Amino acid sequence: MKHLDWTKLKVFPLEQRKSLTNVEKILVDPESDPKPCPDGAAPAIEDAVRCVRSARERGAGVILMYGAHLLRNGAALILDRMMERGWLTHVATNGAGTIHDWEYAWLGRSTESVEENVATGTFGAWDETGRMLHLAMMAGALRGEGYGASMGRFIAEDGVGIPNADELAEAIARDPRHPLTAARADLLQAMAPHGIAGGRIRVEHRWKQASIMASAFRRGVPATAHPGVGYDIIANHPMFNGAVIGRAAGLDFRLFGDSVEMLDDGVVLSVGSAIMAPQVFEKSLSCVNNLRLAEGRDVVKGLTIFVVDLQDSGNWDWTHGEPPKSNPAYYLRFCKSFSRMGGTMHYVQCDNLAFIQHLWRGLR
Repeated sequence: MKHLDWTKLKVFPLEQRKSLTNVEKILVDPESDPKPCPDGAAPAIEDAVRCVRSARERGAGVILMYGAHLLRNGAALILDRMMERGWLTHVATNGAGTIHDWEYAWLGRSTESVEENVATGTFGAWDETGRMLHLAMMAGALRGEGYGASMGRFIAEDGVGIPNADELAEAIARDPRHPLTAARADLLQAMAPHGIAGGRIRVEHRWKQASIMASAFRRGVPATAHPGVGYDIIANHPMFNGAVIGRAAGLDFRLFGDSVEMLDDGVVLSVGSAIMAPQVFEKSLSCVNNLRLAEGRDVVKGLTIFVVDLQDSGNWDWTHGEPPKSNPAYYLRFCKSFSRMGGTMHYVQCDNLAFIQHLWRGLR
């Protein structure tokens, strides 16, 4: 079979894209009045406030796992306040969450029409997005940083410094078995074809306030990204390297496990993430329990999980366990996954931004 030459993908300046959202219109003032939530959501939100407050008083972790829409709905400033006050000990998102995060921080705009742009072969074909995210991850790998920290630093520090090609080649030749050899080789291989020179590469981010990753970096809160290879538009770029993304995501998965280790009597908030959050969490929790049992310790206990989404719950109270297969709620896979994690799981049918606004107001 003849293979396509993906290095010939044509990409375009991001500023030329018709972006559907912009920072000025989406960012929500943390002091503004919250959107209303359905009446049935109010008791669960009150429980979430109590659980988060209690967890932090005990020194237990509070992890927020969120989908890209929470960022696109303008929650960045609220989450920054929550991290500043110590209410969140870890934030985690998917690949789309990082892409919108960077585009808002750099361009002040994000989001495109999938239907229109796939038809013209331009969906995701934006030079700076693919280039800068790969560059941030490649540079971060040389510091042992994963996807989230690499991005947060790249935005907060307006760019990055990298070794020149000769320095990378010499380091590889000197110690080919060094743990960083593969990361050095990926960066070296990308430099000449994509016009990347060593030294300081300045990339000004004029809308840093719109970046959750930058806020987490600045506040010292672990931030992780959990992408899928081929899921995100950075694959639509001649610079695409699955090894770079996989390495960054692999480091983040282990960093996420470090935070799961702190979840005894803690809280997980899964907000608008039907796939990434339950899938990553169940594997990470299993790994942590595995290591604990091998050391003669008990598994993670006392965990409370709040799953927030707009889908109809079928009027099922998930604190009582799983519904029967005859109930439509049984097929809410993300609820079912979280309900099997050994803690207490609440489903909150609510707009994701409204939930965060009410949670912040209650904690405040």
